[in-house]
Amino acid sequence: MMGVGAVRQDVKAMILTGFAGLVAGACSMAIGEFVSVYSQYDIQVAQAEVEGGDKEEEEEGLPNPMQAAAASGLAFSVGAMVPLLAASFIKAYKVRIGVMFAAVSLALVVFGWIGAVLGRAPVVKSGMRVLVGGWVAMALTFALTKSVDSSRMDWV
Repeated sequence: MMGVGAVRQDVKAMILTGFAGLVAGACSMAIGEFVSVYSQYDIQVAQAEVEGGDKEEEEEGLPNPMQAAAASGLAFSVGAMVPLLAASFIKAYKVRIGVMFAAVSLALVVFGWIGAVLGRAPVVKSGMRVLVGGWVAMALTFALTKSVDSSRMDWV
């Protein structure tokens, strides 16, 4: 949404792009997680067969690819809803970009904090890493899209 916000001031374009990004990103994350976890599952099952262990016992402790995919897709969707909701109700372009930036920044800190608590990692360090990483991603997206501004692409 920051990329579209760099070249279009229309709130409808931002919402449409945000929704498309939510769907595409959630599907991509879920499919990637499914493939990754299923590969891990296959390796662990093959290893158990080589070691001659009880197949049913071994499969009980293995990760479920469908659950991992659903969790990943849901987590991405929740994160992607933040800028979508922040931008949806604000008509003024500069205010919309500012509110979206602030809401996403807050969400990044919260997600970093949650990850740190769940992973028993340093909270401030984790929160700052997620926040700064998000800021870099937003800045790059905004700047690169602005540099390719579609309104100046006369050759297309």
